[in-house]
Amino acid sequence: MPTDTNAPVHPASEPGDGADPAAHTGITADVAALRVSFDAGTTRDISARLAQLDALRRGLRRENRRLTQALAQDLGKNRTEAAITEIGAVMQEISHVTKHLRSWLRPEKLSLGALLAPASGEVRREPLGLTLIIAPWNYPLNLTLSPLVAALAGGNTAIIKPSEVAPATSAALAHLLRTYLDPAWVRVTEGAVEETTALLQQRFDLIFYTGNGTVGRVVARAAAEHLTPTVLELGGKSPVFVDEGVDLAVTARRIVWGKFTNTGQTCVAPDYLMATPRTLEKLLPHLRRAVREMYGRDPRRSRDYGRLVSEKHFDRVLSLIDDERAVLGGTGQADRADRYLAPTLMTGVDWDDPVMGEEIFGPVLPLLAVDGPDEAIARIRERDKPLTAYVFTDRAAIQERFATETSSGSLAVGMALAHIGTPTLPFGGVGESGSGAYHGRAGLEAFTHAKPVARKALTPDTLRIVYPPYTRAKRALVKRLFR
Repeated sequence: MPTDTNAPVHPASEPGDGADPAAHTGITADVAALRVSFDAGTTRDISARLAQLDALRRGLRRENRRLTQALAQDLGKNRTEAAITEIGAVMQEISHVTKHLRSWLRPEKLSLGALLAPASGEVRREPLGLTLIIAPWNYPLNLTLSPLVAALAGGNTAIIKPSEVAPATSAALAHLLRTYLDPAWVRVTEGAVEETTALLQQRFDLIFYTGNGTVGRVVARAAAEHLTPTVLELGGKSPVFVDEGVDLAVTARRIVWGKFTNTGQTCVAPDYLMATPRTLEKLLPHLRRAVREMYGRDPRRSRDYGRLVSEKHFDRVLSLIDDERAVLGGTGQADRADRYLAPTLMTGVDWDDPVMGEEIFGPVLPLLAVDGPDEAIARIRERDKPLTAYVFTDRAAIQERFATETSSGSLAVGMALAHIGTPTLPFGGVGESGSGAYHGRAGLEAFTHAKPVARKALTPDTLRIVYPPYTRAKRALVKRLFR
C-alpha cells in the first residue's frame, strides 16, 4: 500500500521522537482505563461480547447516512459501493461471528497420550488483553471495524486509530464508536503521526496494523520493545494470469471490476496482468468494453467511479503512467483538482518500467506479455510474495500449479477481489505482504490465545514411572511406550 498513512514513516518519526505531550497524556489515560477494565473482567463474559457486537450493528444501521456521506467525501464512493465493500461487509462479519462465537469458544478436548493416562486436556481461547488497531484510508470503515469485530469477539479492549488521510470517515467512525460502544471496551484516538507515535510508545497485548510495508516495519520495531505480537496486513503487486482458451468477456468484466473498484485503491486489486501476446490481443477489446459498460464513455461523469484520496496520491499514481503505452485513459484524462484519474490500460510494458517498480494502488493496469504459465509462475516467484494472486484458466492442472508453485497471501481462481468479502476465508499476507490473518474464525484466533489446560488427579500417582530411580522394569516400560 502507498505511504499516505497515519503511522510514522521516517526514522525521525519513530516511537520516542516528537510525540505531542497533550496527545500522549490522553492516550496514556485511555490505555490505563482500558487495562483496568480488562483486568476487572469486563470483557470476559460471552453474552457481554455479543452485546457489544449487537451495539455496533445497531450503530451502523443508524449512522448509515453519516458514514456513507463521509466515504463519498473522502473517496468519492457511491452509496452502493459503500454498501457492498464497507458497511455491508462489516455487517456480514458481525452476523457470521455472532452466529458462531459460542461454538468457536467451546473448549477443544484433547487426548494427553498413554504416558499421562488417566488425564484430560483441552484448549481454551482466552482474550489477549488491550489491543491497538491502526487502520488505513482506502477502506477506512471496513478495515477499521472488521478487526474490531474480531477484537470484541475475542473479549479484548481496543484503542482504534482511524486514518487522518480520510478525515471525514475518521470523524464519522469516532462518533459511531463513542456513541454506541462502551468506553470500558473501546476508545478512539484521532490524529496523525504525533498521535500514532504516542500510541506506539505504549504497551499493548496485540497491535493490528493495515498499511504499507515501510510503516509496517516501524510498527513491528515499536512492538518488539514490549514483545507485543502483531498482525500486519500490508500489500504488494498482486498478479493476474489469463490463460488461453478462457471466456475473455467474463474474464475482462471480473478483472475490470476488481481493478477499478475504489478507483484501484485496494490492497488486493489486480496490479498487473500477464498473458500470451495472442491472448492479450484478444483480451484488450473486452477490457475496453467492460470499462465502458461499467463506467460509461466518460467515467468522470459516472456516479459509480470514485476519486483518489489526495493530490499527493494522485501525483504519485500519475507519474507511473507512460502515455505512449496507454491504450485507454492516460494523463490526458486526469484532473488533479478533482483527484480524478481515468481507468487506464497500458500495453507493451516491460518488467523494468516504473509502473512495475512499486504497488500501483490506483486505476492503472499494465498488460505484460509472457510465453505462458511457465513464465508467469517464474515472474511471480522472482518478486516479493503478493497479498493475493489471480489466475483465469479452465485447466485444472494450471490451477494446481499456481496453488503449489507460487506463494501469496491468497489465490483466487476465476475471480478478482470478490474472495476477500467472505468471512469464511482467512485474509492475510505472507512475507512482504504481511503476517497473520483475520475474518471470521481466523479473526477470533488472531485476537485470542489458545491456552492448553491439562488435568490429572493426584491419585493414583501413575507418574511414578518417570521418577528416578530408573529400574530395569521402568526402562522396559518406557521403551515400550515410546517405540
